[in-house]
Amino acid sequence: MQGRPESEIRAAIAAERRELADLLDGFPAPKWDEPSLCSGWRVREVAAHMSLGFRYSIPRTAKELFTARGSLHRMTDRCARRDAAEFSTDRLAAFLRDNADHPWKPPVGGIVAALGHDVVHGLDITVPTGVDRAVPQDRLRILLDAVDPKSLKFFGAPLDGVQLRAEDLDWTYGTGSPITGTGQDLLLLAYGRRLPEGRLHGPQVSRFTLPRK
Repeated sequence: MQGRPESEIRAAIAAERRELADLLDGFPAPKWDEPSLCSGWRVREVAAHMSLGFRYSIPRTAKELFTARGSLHRMTDRCARRDAAEFSTDRLAAFLRDNADHPWKPPVGGIVAALGHDVVHGLDITVPTGVDRAVPQDRLRILLDAVDPKSLKFFGAPLDGVQLRAEDLDWTYGTGSPITGTGQDLLLLAYGRRLPEGRLHGPQVSRFTLPRK
């Protein structure tokens, strides 16, 4: 946990979930159908996915995974689409708030990965929809300090040959051609995301930039 007490990370998770729930409560209806940074998912599918771990028991998760022929990607995609259609936007926001202190963790990565799940999926929503939300730097620091070759491989983040340099905090990662941006945008790169044009700077930004619409 990079030297951080678990209680501190759990408090960060709870705060992140409550803040995201408040943000989603204020979303006008059309924004829920805007695309997120998760390919093929709108805001509503991301929000539904974020609460899956709270709503699905271990036996139900196992059943869903079996139905998906062992593919976690297939399972999460089907569940997100189904749940996004089933629940109202009010319910999707409430799932986060009501489960702010839920102890769920992903199967890989432990409690830090749980924080990453919430922070990154929140950015998957806010960045493409133009919501100007800055993730608190103490939460970013926990996640940026956890970036390593193993996590990059897990998320399929192709950062070979570049060095990430945060503009708003003291953090760098890797070696090679510099890519600069805010800490939260660089975190998205470490989680395998591509970003809208203009958010990153450096000779190789095209590798990490979404195509123009």
